Amino acid sequence: MTTLATRGRRMDMPERLRRAAVGIDWWLVAVAAAISGFGVYVVRAATQTDIPGDPSFYFTRQLSFTIVGLLGMVGALYIDLERLAGWAWVLWGGLCAAVAVVFVIGSGARGSTRWIDFGPAQVQPSELGKVVIAVVLAAVIVQKSGEMSPGRLTLLATGVALVPAGIVFLQPDLGTALVYMAILMAVLWVAGQPWTHFAAFGAIIATVVILVLWALPAVGVQVLKPYQVDRLTAFVASGADRSETGYQLEQSKTAIGSGGALGKGPNGATQTINDFLPEHHTDFIFAVVAEMFGFVGGGILILAYALVVWRGLRVLARARTRLDQLVAAGIVAMFAFEVFVNIGMNVGIMPITGIPLPFMSYGGSHTITNLVAVGLLLNINRRGSVLPRPL
Repeated sequence: MTTLATRGRRMDMPERLRRAAVGIDWWLVAVAAAISGFGVYVVRAATQTDIPGDPSFYFTRQLSFTIVGLLGMVGALYIDLERLAGWAWVLWGGLCAAVAVVFVIGSGARGSTRWIDFGPAQVQPSELGKVVIAVVLAAVIVQKSGEMSPGRLTLLATGVALVPAGIVFLQPDLGTALVYMAILMAVLWVAGQPWTHFAAFGAIIATVVILVLWALPAVGVQVLKPYQVDRLTAFVASGADRSETGYQLEQSKTAIGSGGALGKGPNGATQTINDFLPEHHTDFIFAVVAEMFGFVGGGILILAYALVVWRGLRVLARARTRLDQLVAAGIVAMFAFEVFVNIGMNVGIMPITGIPLPFMSYGGSHTITNLVAVGLLLNINRRGSVLPRPL
């Protein structure tokens, strides 16, 4: 028997759905979902011959990762960032422990130890840590900005980011460590730290690059592994570079160039199908897009990423609290940096650092992290639509 209370709840359901949708940036939702769906399609088209007897191996997994990521995006809408910020140091300790424990119980591939096995699934803590470090840095700056001088605050934030980034670098995973530092720079910039601090960072980075790549190796001290040096220097080498990294870069540029204006289609992408292009479902998936769909397809994908960054900047500008602004800054910087570096290394204007392409590259932790990050942006945008502006 239907009671009045039951009828009331049924009548309230449309209103509840309407309220839940208030403040949602549907453009951001649509473009993130569209790129993710396109990524699943490209992974399927690029990997059908990779696993003999199982043409759907990568496709089914990437589809599963995307579904879990979309659920995570919805869940992130309901995270209380203010309350989460109160646990900043606990989150930081958990992140440092998570990226360090892989040295003990983690599994490795291609010389790196980055993953923790949970039965049939693998988790890469450093990927999930990108969102965590954005929240932690924002919380620390908000908490300490009234208590510390700008210089001390910059040093504190740098230390907070450097510890997990340093552990990630030792896995070794240079690309993810660089993403952590890009998030740090964006959060400090939006927090209004003096420009001299960034000039000092630039001088330190230039000095470190010179020492690591040239000065220290000249006296017999090797900081990086040989393949890492190849990755960082191959993009400035000529076509005569015969290293594995040089081969990857040449095959990537060949695939992009052969795509022409409109591409060769999924069935005609010979560089990809015949496995000439290494890592075509991860690091070099943009080259796959360019070969299959040409300059037009690659250009549309870049425009889609520009839309993601634009909507993220719009969320940042509309944020009602400083915490929200800084978290949004870290997330937008993560997306912009990863897109720029990944596409840059595919076309040969950036070092090959192993940074995946957001929403496109195959990988569970990476895919879920990106969609959860979008959920946080949606969360901040919705908060900005319903909370009063601070005086």
